[in-house]
Amino acid sequence: MQSIWEMNVNRPVFENLKGDKKTDVLIIGGGISGILCSYMLTKAGVDNLLLEANTICSGTTKNTTAKLTIGHGLIYDKLINEFGLNTAKTFLEAQSFAVKEFGSILKNADCDYKLCDSYVYSLADREKIEREVKALNTLGINAKFSEHTSLPFSVQGAVKVGAQAHFHPLKFLFSIARGLKIYENTRVLKLNKNGAETEKGSVRAEKIIVATHFPFIDKYGFYFAKMHQHRSYVLALENAPQLDGMYVDECDKGLSFRNYKNLLLLGGGGHRTGKSGGSFKELEEFKNKYFVGSKEVCRFATQDCITLDGVAYIGNYTKLRQDLYVSTGFNKWGMSNAFLSATLLCDEILGKHNNFAEVFKPCRSILHPKLATNLLETVTNFIKPTTPRCSHLGCALKYNKYEHTWDCACHGSRFTKTGEVIDGPANKDIF
Repeated sequence: MQSIWEMNVNRPVFENLKGDKKTDVLIIGGGISGILCSYMLTKAGVDNLLLEANTICSGTTKNTTAKLTIGHGLIYDKLINEFGLNTAKTFLEAQSFAVKEFGSILKNADCDYKLCDSYVYSLADREKIEREVKALNTLGINAKFSEHTSLPFSVQGAVKVGAQAHFHPLKFLFSIARGLKIYENTRVLKLNKNGAETEKGSVRAEKIIVATHFPFIDKYGFYFAKMHQHRSYVLALENAPQLDGMYVDECDKGLSFRNYKNLLLLGGGGHRTGKSGGSFKELEEFKNKYFVGSKEVCRFATQDCITLDGVAYIGNYTKLRQDLYVSTGFNKWGMSNAFLSATLLCDEILGKHNNFAEVFKPCRSILHPKLATNLLETVTNFIKPTTPRCSHLGCALKYNKYEHTWDCACHGSRFTKTGEVIDGPANKDIF
């Protein structure tokens, strides 16, 4: 499947690693997070090198809907209740910083950047929307309650926030990648005290950033227990309505909408990776009911890392290694969080204090109800007596008939029908 962003875009090509290299900072992962880290470090004069197992932006990044917002869901009322007003305010300031600063870069690039309103709606719970509007207002954002939308169905209410944006992710990332030191088709097999080893050579580095979407190192941090992956689907439609902004359902299994030029990107059908869900069938049924006469141009799917508390993990991978950093757990909120993670990690490497760092530190408490769910899922799939098994930790795999892949419900690894690894944390084939 080819996403809308891959059509008619000039993709740069980078050679693979040959022999051994040395650098100050090694970045593992060539998606939006890794590329932005390399871009910022390069601008700061820090020698760095990026390794990508496949080709840059070939994973989650090429399948994003590329909405740049302070709230891709309902989060602020929850943060106030769970962590207090100060933490919620810092989190909001961080997201607002990312939207503003990233936006100032994007609007000067050839990437179809467009300002628009953002809506988070609910089909069933008006009170939940009212609480989120109140929370945002309390934190200083001029959010509004909206009862009427340009969606083809009625809602109980929506949180409306102005001056948000969307853009073409690959146009932007491919343009900045051309000035960076990148090696493609170079999979990191393991880390050591001095750097990383690949099949094609080693890299010595003083500091390492793991930006592989889901961290592949299980020795530290317990990320396999602190996150799960959620899969979702998109249809790009012609002859569908032009909406007055970007929309997303507050429910994990709900729908999302944004326009790109003459197209409408209809997203949804979500489910935990390796589980059953609506998938493309749900989107097709919605299209046939509400957008009669529209035509599908392409379809694509993605998956997101979901943390225990809804906040990304950005900072030291573990307390045991101060030279190792991680950028993960963006909770379907990759555009602002990727820019934020690059900013935080660049400041950390340069020895600069950042007021946002404490909120996103990966070593925060994991005592959360979702931890039990994640662990139960791992145990259940580990003892299930079926084959094939995931090459990550040996969990049972489920065949995804819509995408013809083998998917792992434990940690979200995915493999082709013939066993080649597609998505981590697995980094070895299964057949």
